[in-house]
Amino acid sequence: MSISPAQKLEQSDKPIWYFLLAWTILNIVQAYTLELHADEAYYWMYSRFLDWGYFDHPPMVALFIRIGDSLVHNEFGLRLITVITSSAAIYILWLTLKKYTVNVWAFILVVSGTLIFHIYGFTTTPDAPLFFFAVLFYYFYQRYIDEDKWSLAIILGVIIACMLYSKYHAVLLVAFTVVSNIKLLKRPSFYAITILAVALYIPHILWQINHDFPSVNYHLYERAVKIYNPENSYLYIPGQLLMAGPLIGWFLFYSAFSIKIKDAFIRCLLVNSIGTFVFIFLTTFRGEAQPHWTLIAFAPLIMLVLIRFNQWGSISKWFNTVAIINIILIVALRLGMVFSIPVVTRIGQIKSYYGFKEWAQVVKQKAGNNFVIMDDGFQNPAKYNYYTNSLKAFSYDSRYYRHTQFDIWPIEDQMQHQRAYHLIDSAFNFVTDTINTKAGKWYAAWIDDVRTYQKIQIAANISNLKLHVGEETPIDLTITNPYPYSVDFSNKKAKHHVILASVFFKSDGLIFARKSGDNFNNIKLKPSQSTHYTFYLIAPRIKGKYEMIFSIRTQPFEGSKNSKIINLVAQ
Repeated sequence: MSISPAQKLEQSDKPIWYFLLAWTILNIVQAYTLELHADEAYYWMYSRFLDWGYFDHPPMVALFIRIGDSLVHNEFGLRLITVITSSAAIYILWLTLKKYTVNVWAFILVVSGTLIFHIYGFTTTPDAPLFFFAVLFYYFYQRYIDEDKWSLAIILGVIIACMLYSKYHAVLLVAFTVVSNIKLLKRPSFYAITILAVALYIPHILWQINHDFPSVNYHLYERAVKIYNPENSYLYIPGQLLMAGPLIGWFLFYSAFSIKIKDAFIRCLLVNSIGTFVFIFLTTFRGEAQPHWTLIAFAPLIMLVLIRFNQWGSISKWFNTVAIINIILIVALRLGMVFSIPVVTRIGQIKSYYGFKEWAQVVKQKAGNNFVIMDDGFQNPAKYNYYTNSLKAFSYDSRYYRHTQFDIWPIEDQMQHQRAYHLIDSAFNFVTDTINTKAGKWYAAWIDDVRTYQKIQIAANISNLKLHVGEETPIDLTITNPYPYSVDFSNKKAKHHVILASVFFKSDGLIFARKSGDNFNNIKLKPSQSTHYTFYLIAPRIKGKYEMIFSIRTQPFEGSKNSKIINLVAQ
């Protein structure tokens, strides 16, 4: 694969336009025929409650979905803006690389052979808008390096804000770009970029402040695991090679990281690519790093690969052959998903794309217009809501799970003292109904008077505690009612009793709880009202280190997380 300098100048954009047409058509077909991924349904719910922020992510994905879904409520509508921006991002990549006169056919082979680009050619998650704005950033930053213009500074400030509104990973791109070119600090326009981006981002910062920084607490603390799992680290590299391309991934990384740095832009691409891959790898020491988290690093990686090919002047014929086979494998996989070929639909995460449209309608026939409550997981309630075009499903996030956006939305408020259909995927004592669909076997029971307290806030005056085994100590708790209505913890005439408990979690899997005295049930709180309550804590009778929370439980639920973690040592 080689072309002369004269031929490079004469390269036409026609192959790119034909490629983009094929790329867009494939993404449209995939977007229209494939059921939603669980995360997409969750982000669709974001779009029903437009806000400046959400528990897990900034709001750009909600805007992407709201625009398309407002035009047509089906899978294609939800994914419409992603399909458009995916094709636009690829074309902008081509425009950015024109300076280096890369081979048009090499561009097509490499881009169409990069698996992660196929995944986010139609899948609408925060990664999709982040990738688009990241590519747009590189295009204008390339010009800004050579032309210190205020107009470019304003454009970059807006783009950076859009990246930050897409996903927090955008911070990496901004930081690594500055590290790669410290001379930027000498430009007055650089500070204008910073001020404008921060100013535009203030609404999200205020949202975080007003909601007690849920995203910061979740991503920096709640996601971290206490015990390191080596599997997270050693599976990271194979995962990234697969994302780059099942057959060509290794060669793309080799080509990119052997590049000769000729200018500030190439250095920017290299620092961003290596920096992001290394940073995400380091996160494997504190928990699982999902393969797609590095999508933002693949834009610079692919540009480095194509610039390196240009530096070499020619590429061995074997690469052309292997790259074409690589593309055939990926397209075959995608077509297998489109036509629901069983050997494909049974693969790992791909299974979750099938059967839930039918499942939602079956559950809807059982539940009618009543609320549907599911335990521990935003995925299935979100799918139910999407496929019934309602907001009747709620995720009860128990003390054994994590918080989600369901703990912020007003859905819980609306279902209090209503009749609800409790649906889970494993049998439990109160089962009165069984549902069988392609999405699996489900069990259900009716709850005649829903009574939950997910949002009640319990604050202790300590964060660390040392006690002797079995020792009792009083702890002063501040219990706050954030609901827009009064709450009454009394069990008199209540069908489902409520208790307050201290719950202990040990690293070896030991879990147990101790409930409070009955005087807790005398508490009544008006909206926004707080009260003090003395909880007589009894330390575990087994020595060790524990994480402890306070949890309010009502039958038949397992209890919610109502306090922050207290580190307790029983000695």
